[in-house]
Amino acid sequence: MAAQQGPVVIVGAGQAGGWVALTVRSLQPDRPVILIGDEDHPPYERPPLSKDVLSGKATPESTYLKPLAHYAESGIDLRLGSRVAAIAPDDRTVTLSTGERLGYGQLVLATGMSPRPLVIPGADHPRVRTLRSMQDLAPIRQLLAPGHKVVCIGAGFIGLEIAAVAARSGCAVTVLEAAPAALGRVVSPEVSAALVRRHEQNGVAFRFGASVISIQDKSGMAEIELAGGDSLAADLVIVGIGGMPNCQLAEAAGIDCDNGISVDAEGRTSEPSIYAAGDVCRQFSLALGRTIRLESWQNAQNQAIAVGKHIAGVPEPYADLPWFWTDQYDDNFQIIGAPERWDRVVWRGMPDDDKFTAIYLDNGRVVAGNTLNNARDIRPLRQMIIDQAVVDPAVLQDTETALIKIQKLQAAI
Repeated sequence: MAAQQGPVVIVGAGQAGGWVALTVRSLQPDRPVILIGDEDHPPYERPPLSKDVLSGKATPESTYLKPLAHYAESGIDLRLGSRVAAIAPDDRTVTLSTGERLGYGQLVLATGMSPRPLVIPGADHPRVRTLRSMQDLAPIRQLLAPGHKVVCIGAGFIGLEIAAVAARSGCAVTVLEAAPAALGRVVSPEVSAALVRRHEQNGVAFRFGASVISIQDKSGMAEIELAGGDSLAADLVIVGIGGMPNCQLAEAAGIDCDNGISVDAEGRTSEPSIYAAGDVCRQFSLALGRTIRLESWQNAQNQAIAVGKHIAGVPEPYADLPWFWTDQYDDNFQIIGAPERWDRVVWRGMPDDDKFTAIYLDNGRVVAGNTLNNARDIRPLRQMIIDQAVVDPAVLQDTETALIKIQKLQAAI
């Protein structure tokens, strides 16, 4: 059993906060659990918002971890539309914006991240939007009309996913990216180029090395001014230039932060009774051997479950490899691993094929992989990365032999 048996208070009712609450409740049925969120929805998964929910293929309710009624039925005190104003670690209390104080045995900060703002003149134009939460959907949807001009600033996952939905909605779409490639921080230039070509085949235009200097109003539309003198008019501007961890509460309480709330391998912060989970925390990765902050569905769920287990007195090491996925048009693209470097990319298939696997090597060792419409290769890739397998590139390229077979043969050596 856990050392402290006071209430478990969780700040942030997103996916990570929800999984901490559900995990503690399943292991300690009589432990008071209070889950505090500033939205009006119960915990939900965010990735579908920029894909099936935005396109109308799925309802917002389909993203809920559990139906709203489940929390009351299971004894979780879910406080929606509530905000924590301060934490007092010495007293083990949190103060809500209403002035109410709550004591805790253990506290979990699952405060997530916020979209990085576009800091230029005119960034507050009413047609400039970000997509992070349910409340962001309606203003974006109403501007995804056939013939409308949509500009996505940033060629990361959010920008590309919304570009795909907008193109399918009949909009004229342009993606502006300051870097020389899409997804440049997470995939190789060859893989990036392959994904960009698939967007271009759907009518999306790209401008790399583009620097946005201001946004002005032009008859109600947004006029985007670029360095060099060019400009673009848009009915909708989507800003997707990264995220910032919501560390404000932790910092004010004297908790160590470094581009995220710093936690140990168990998810515990510099305050022993306080944990952090999900997008907001920077944790030592047992799989990678370094600290990392991850903004991913997998981490928001599995790392949060690990924190819940530790609080409930049944610790289990969290050693997942980073895993990311995105759906764009009819394509599913996945990334396994997060290498700091690689010196070669081996292809199973070709970049312009409708299905391929790209395997990243560092001195012959498998360090990461990407798949397009080829998800079955993720499991063997994960194992080869964990095993630090060194595989002959010619063997990896042999598409006549399933990658799972190659992995098993390599493991047997």
